[in-house]
Amino acid sequence: MDKSLPQTLPDGSSSEEREKFERWHDDHCKVRRIILASMSNDVQKQYDRLDNVTSILQRMKEVYAILDRHTRYVATKEFFKAKMTEGSSMQEHGVKMLSLMEKLEDLKAGLDNDTYIDVILQSLPPSYDPFIVNFNMNGLETSIKELINMLVQYKAMIKKSKPSVLIGEAYSKAKGKRVGRWKRKKGKAKGKTIVVAKDAKSAPVAPVRMGKGKRGWVLSSNRRQTIYAPLP
Repeated sequence: MDKSLPQTLPDGSSSEEREKFERWHDDHCKVRRIILASMSNDVQKQYDRLDNVTSILQRMKEVYAILDRHTRYVATKEFFKAKMTEGSSMQEHGVKMLSLMEKLEDLKAGLDNDTYIDVILQSLPPSYDPFIVNFNMNGLETSIKELINMLVQYKAMIKKSKPSVLIGEAYSKAKGKRVGRWKRKKGKAKGKTIVVAKDAKSAPVAPVRMGKGKRGWVLSSNRRQTIYAPLP
């Protein structure tokens, strides 16, 4: 069907040639009807005047090539501007980037493997900077799927090795519940609560007296409570 259908056979054609021509003509008409039937009414009107399949397919190729160009532009823009927010799922971000990459491949965007990898690495938040530095310095060669698996494993590793953060959450008298990993002790001052942290390895402020000669790190303080971490 990639050639125009001859309207008539030349004089002197054999009966076998005439039989093939009639069969070809019937098949051609069936294909044309199927193509037109698959179109909406408005689109069908644009192609109904074309009497052969070759003309219809050529016209469709010209029209939808423009749509493919726009689709490729939108997909490329989305891929290059994609950013992963800090704390979000690396697995979900990886699936999204892989899906966009496969879409660009189908649209023949012409991007190579290194470009895909660079864009994916550039889409990551600052917590992945050590991974990126190590990846580039060692000149690792990997596929896109392998890279995403490495990033998922890295995310799990840093999540396990992340030190506990010394942040005390306020105690709500209204709700009557305590929040956070803190031991609560009553202070001498009226209406004041002293909260002692279990660990103070990364306490950021200078030590102060906590009463009765004790010293500790001040983590935070307000009218309702003061949060301390004892010195080791």
